[in-house]
Amino acid sequence: MSNPLKRLAELGQSVWYDYIRRDLYTGPALKRLIEEDGLSGMTSNPTIFQKAIAESALYDEDVRGQARATRDPAQIFEALAVADVQAAADAFRSVHQAMGGDDGFVSIEVAPRLARDTEGSIAEARRLWKACNRPNVMVKIPGTREGLPAIRQCLAEGININITLLFSVDRYREVMEAYLAAMEERAGKNQPVDRIRSVASFFVSRVDTNADKKLDAIAKDAGRSSSDRDAAKRLRGKLAIANARIAYEVFEKVFGSPRFTALKAKGVKVQRPLWASTSTKDPAYPDLYYVEALVAPESVDTMPPETFEAYRDHGDPKVRIREDLDAAHAVMRDLAALGVDADRIAVELEEEGVRKFSDSYDQLLKAVAEKEKAMRVA
Repeated sequence: MSNPLKRLAELGQSVWYDYIRRDLYTGPALKRLIEEDGLSGMTSNPTIFQKAIAESALYDEDVRGQARATRDPAQIFEALAVADVQAAADAFRSVHQAMGGDDGFVSIEVAPRLARDTEGSIAEARRLWKACNRPNVMVKIPGTREGLPAIRQCLAEGININITLLFSVDRYREVMEAYLAAMEERAGKNQPVDRIRSVASFFVSRVDTNADKKLDAIAKDAGRSSSDRDAAKRLRGKLAIANARIAYEVFEKVFGSPRFTALKAKGVKVQRPLWASTSTKDPAYPDLYYVEALVAPESVDTMPPETFEAYRDHGDPKVRIREDLDAAHAVMRDLAALGVDADRIAVELEEEGVRKFSDSYDQLLKAVAEKEKAMRVA
């Protein structure tokens, strides 16, 4: 029986690992995932690093060494993160070369405290890009209102960018505009464009987590009509996939346009959509609910280890992204009729995402400081 994960690659969808930890690449695990499962990239974020560094002893000696250099916790963490990303990128270098630079990327994120700071994001992205010094690294910048000009500037400077924390189709349009404008700027200056890659990370399951709470409240509201309560039950678990399918519909229009065709002739590559947060949060839904629905050519799905293993075990790869787009648009209309505002949900999720990553970052720095202190005493 063929490996369902490898079949996704045949359908045009790359699978990346939403996880990083030192023992993954120092042992045989990462090499095996690449060779046997076709894994073609890796993403990281403050929460992932917080778990890796705070909840294991794998980094203790490096924390001790960094502490001897009298660095503060933020500097120590950055040094650890850069080392991990460099080593993982080296492990994926053969994938990057075999795919002509289209795949094999590892992502590192600017500090979450900079999500509302344009100039700070630009400065940190430049520093991380230079520190990692690998062609197959992407720097993650949140797709906030303040992040958009930072994204455009960094892309114009030739930095590979992974735009993260996208929840709305409107913001996704702005992200694609930033990419195209940056590539037009480079092409207009006769600067190379063929080696620059970017992905736009569209978050999925979190959308339903938020929407379902609102729908559950309507379904239980005795003051609402029976038709409203029934509609709320029916629409549960529908927004996230509809939102992503509409986003992909827009992606195909933008990158099938004459504007992009002109850029493509100069060597510019497609900015692929990346489906993030595709693990199922609600046990009422199948474990591969989001992954299966969003199989799509020229896209990426970044899966946490448990989802990755589940797909290897019982995935059913077929391109489904374009299935019943009329129904996806109908979901948006039906939600609006109930007073569930998808745009408002996107704003709430962006704010929540920035806050959660900031909290994880703060916990991470606290854990590093505590480890450093304990080792100094020892």
